[in-house]
Amino acid sequence: MTQTTYTADVLVVGGGTGGTAAAIQSARQGAKTILVSEFAWLGGMLTSAGVSAPDGNELVAFQTGLWGRYLQELRQRQPGGLNNSWVSFFSYDPRMGAKIFADWVQELSNLHWISGQVPKEVLQQGNCITGVRFADFTVTAKIVLDGTELGDLLALAEIPHRWGWELQSAWGEKSAPVHPNHLTEKYPVQAPTWVVVMQDFGEAIAPEIPRGLNYDPALFAGAWDNYGAEKFLNYGRLPGGRFMINWPICGNDYGEGVGRLVESEVAKQEFLQECRWHSQNFAHFIQNNLGRRFGLAESVFPSHSTALALHPYYRESRRLVGLTTVTEQDILPMGCGRVASLFPDTIAIGNYANDHHYPQFHLSLQPKSIRWGGRWTGTPFTIPYRCLVPLETDGLLVCEKNISVSHIANGSTRLQPVVMNIGQAAGMAAAMCVDLKCQPRDLPVRQLQTYLLQDLHAPACVVPLFNLDISPQNPQWRNWQLYYLNHFQAYPLSGNYPWESSNRYDHQVFQPVVSSHSQCFTGVFQRLNQEDYHFTIIAPAAYHGQTWQIVTLRSHIQEQLQAAVHEQLLTIWGHFNHAGGWLLAESLDISSK
Repeated sequence: MTQTTYTADVLVVGGGTGGTAAAIQSARQGAKTILVSEFAWLGGMLTSAGVSAPDGNELVAFQTGLWGRYLQELRQRQPGGLNNSWVSFFSYDPRMGAKIFADWVQELSNLHWISGQVPKEVLQQGNCITGVRFADFTVTAKIVLDGTELGDLLALAEIPHRWGWELQSAWGEKSAPVHPNHLTEKYPVQAPTWVVVMQDFGEAIAPEIPRGLNYDPALFAGAWDNYGAEKFLNYGRLPGGRFMINWPICGNDYGEGVGRLVESEVAKQEFLQECRWHSQNFAHFIQNNLGRRFGLAESVFPSHSTALALHPYYRESRRLVGLTTVTEQDILPMGCGRVASLFPDTIAIGNYANDHHYPQFHLSLQPKSIRWGGRWTGTPFTIPYRCLVPLETDGLLVCEKNISVSHIANGSTRLQPVVMNIGQAAGMAAAMCVDLKCQPRDLPVRQLQTYLLQDLHAPACVVPLFNLDISPQNPQWRNWQLYYLNHFQAYPLSGNYPWESSNRYDHQVFQPVVSSHSQCFTGVFQRLNQEDYHFTIIAPAAYHGQTWQIVTLRSHIQEQLQAAVHEQLLTIWGHFNHAGGWLLAESLDISSK
């Protein structure tokens, strides 16, 4: 039987967070693009894996590129807003996210999306990848992107890659083990989680959640002891009385025999079934202990069991051996500063703390968390273009968790916003390679960086600056990005550009930018510590006497809070996050008397 062969400029294999972003960006750049996904939803971690309360890049200054556009779309479409949980400032119905990606794809006539297929063979001519064979068809392309959840093309093409831990001797990472040990052998990569969405049925009795095989309640004992049931559920609260269950403490992370994911298809399916049962068992445990008002949510995912995600949330993949490798040192703060060193070929940014998941075990890591805006965030870092490019193979880029990164640093680079912006850069690079008729390793990176900054649909910052949260349409935004690309050694340890010299506080910048969900509050400001702000409300009367923790995602409000005097009267425009006990400040008047 003769297979159909499609031809494209760019082929993206995998419809996860990075692959979806790459395909959309490639097509927007004018390249004839084919996207082949395993699942019926695009977006991966953000949608089909159910992690619809994403972490990282939460500050307004870092909400750029396709990540920023995605948040804007969610805010416009999600009734009630995104400020529902305490693990994230952005929690939403995963169906809403899937619809956004599907709409973006449908808008592009030069993007052909095929779902329900996985790669079977990678086609090569000498040292160059030329296409991929699937069960029912073959696609040939000038540039191929591996956007699979587990780096499948790396394995199929036998491109050098890593799986598992590196020792300290490899790169001098302080958090890496000196010798192999029980942890490195038992958990070669971080534990995946099969997300399940539960629902509060109120006074109604929810259907009983059946147990999966090997149910052992002792595995979940004490899961929320240090939090309480309400805070535990509010961790991943979604709109409509639903809860994303992605709980790391005696919860539904599953890593028993995780190495089976890359052993064989049979072994992989065995692991996935156990992972799914484990989450179902955790949901059963929750219902048993918190009551029958809590049950499996209805009609969330398009599958035979609509409360469980389409696939696990994979935190780690096969990892490319690239032209450079991002290591722990590259994500940690420089000296006494608040930012990591700047890669000259930066194409994406992140700021999440280094977070590793191993069931029943806490790995102590070098600290990179910092206080900012009244809460904890993470040291900003950059992703270099070279970690997307194989050491020797041509015709291929990676655009998911499969970038060239150490096992330790992967705990920060794996987060959804980072991967989404990596995907955007990879898609842009692939289309440029087609246009310039060059291989990825020969692509002029400065041109790629400039294109990302000037993108008409979703300009993406490549240099993290805490206080550069003006609009990307403001010329100052691009000017300061380009300044530090041209003078990367001048990148400030503080992570703040010198706004005094650029008249940042002009009238246009300081127009209050508040959401439709904001309210106006007057009250008394209290400073518990340098970055711990509380606010006792005087008005409106309905909230009189209530005390909330003030948090903000906006740099000029952060500066105002740092300058505010203890017991000062303030007026704040913002809205409550009941899950976190926060008043999220969007505008602030310190002149109140």
